[in-house]
Order: sequence, then C-alpha cells, then structure tokens
Amino acid sequence: MAQIPSQPVSDTTPRPSTLGPRHSQDETLFISDLHLSPERPATVQLFLSFLDGRARRAQRLYILGDLFDAWIGDDDDTPPYPDVRAALRRLTTSGTECLLMRGNRDFLLGKRFCRETGCTLLGDPTLVHLDDRRTLLMHGDLLCTDDVAYQKFRRRVRNPLVTGLFLLKSLAKRRAIAEDYRRKSGAATAEKPAQIMDVNAATVDRYLRRFDAGLLIHGHTHRPADHDSTLDGRPVRRTVLAEWHETRGEALVHSRGEWHREPVLPG
Repeated sequence: MAQIPSQPVSDTTPRPSTLGPRHSQDETLFISDLHLSPERPATVQLFLSFLDGRARRAQRLYILGDLFDAWIGDDDDTPPYPDVRAALRRLTTSGTECLLMRGNRDFLLGKRFCRETGCTLLGDPTLVHLDDRRTLLMHGDLLCTDDVAYQKFRRRVRNPLVTGLFLLKSLAKRRAIAEDYRRKSGAATAEKPAQIMDVNAATVDRYLRRFDAGLLIHGHTHRPADHDSTLDGRPVRRTVLAEWHETRGEALVHSRGEWHREPVLPG
C-alpha cells in the first residue's frame, strides 16, 4: 500500500479582499501545466496576455505546478523568463493575489522568484476553504503512486542536499543537465503504460480522508475531467486541470459558489 509522504502542508484560508472595484471580490482562477519554455513562444505569449488581461479581473490566481517546463534556479535569466517574472509582478501589483505551487518540472522555484514576482509559494498539498468546503490543492504527481520508479526519483531529486549541490553549479552546467534530463524523461515516459501515469484511486481516497476534504483540484496528468464519487458516505469530487498549448489554455473558475471551465485563447 502506498504511503502518503510526510511533508510540509499549507492550510490557507483566503483573506478578506482589499481589491479595487474592477476585481471580482469572490472570483478565483486555477491553472496548471503551462510548461513555459524558450521553445514554446506562442504559449508564453498566451500566458502573458492572460496575466495582463483576464487574470486581473479575479481576486486570486492559483498556479498548481509546472508553470515552467524546466526550472534550474531563480537566477536563470534566459528569455522569456524575465518577461514572465515582469508580467507576474504586474498582476500582483494590480491587486490580484497569485499563489504558486511547484510541479515536477519546476520544483526548484524558490523565494527569490517570489520576491521578484509578488507570488506566494504554496506547499504540496495545500488545504483551502471555498464556500465552507474543504478543498485540497495538489500538483498531482504525488497521486501517481503506480509509477514506482518516478516516485523514487522524485524523493531523490528533492532531497535538500541534492538540490543544494545542483544549485551550486554554473547556469551553463545546470542548463546542460536539465536538457539531458528532459531527453531521458521523454524517452522513459514513452515506454511507460498509460495507466501508471494516471492517479491511483486508493491514494486519492487517502489524501481526501487525511485532510477531510470534499474537493480535490490537481493537474499533472493532462487529463482534464471532473470525477464525482462517494467516500465514506459523503460526496467528493476530483477536478483535473488542463494542460496549456500554443492555441488554447484553460482556467477553472470559482465565482459566487459556482464552478466552470473557461478557455484561454489568443487575442
């Protein structure tokens, strides 16, 4: 039976709004899996436009992991990363709160990035309260416990000693290591059965029980859907966020007690 890792957990209840009248006082957006990189300029532009437009009308924006396709340290100044930092700073300066969770691709996001952007870094998992409903936010990779090799790799590369030694290397060396990892990761993923890269149902239930949550929102699997079920005699839902592409993104919107998915399109 898979064990739920022992790790820091955030429990954040949204603070009273102090935003201006152009913001929706109770609107929250959720996105994940943008995989921004120099090789995906159209997706980067889609996200920048989203930050400078639609996102500013919300009270808060949650980014639940894999904002970047790879993140080798907060000192990386490779284009378009400075533009992304600047757009996030404009968003938070406008009054929209931005809460950022690390993913399996960008788990090295740190305090410097948050200082420069005004974002708040979240633990994985994080418990929030929406409409008095306990809602668990995760990136989603912790739920994929059937992929035993990945879970072992995850524990190894997130060891503080390993990450500390990696960050001591030069930017050039870190870029080379990250590129080599992306090649090997792509090849390994292609050889894995599709089912082991999805969530394990028993693991999902254990997380919901552990946090007494009725709703779980996550990304990672790139399989957007809403899964309704019953757990211990009570209704629960697992909502999976969509991956972003060059011509389309998606935000999950919570407003006035209602939920809907909203496309994010160029222009």
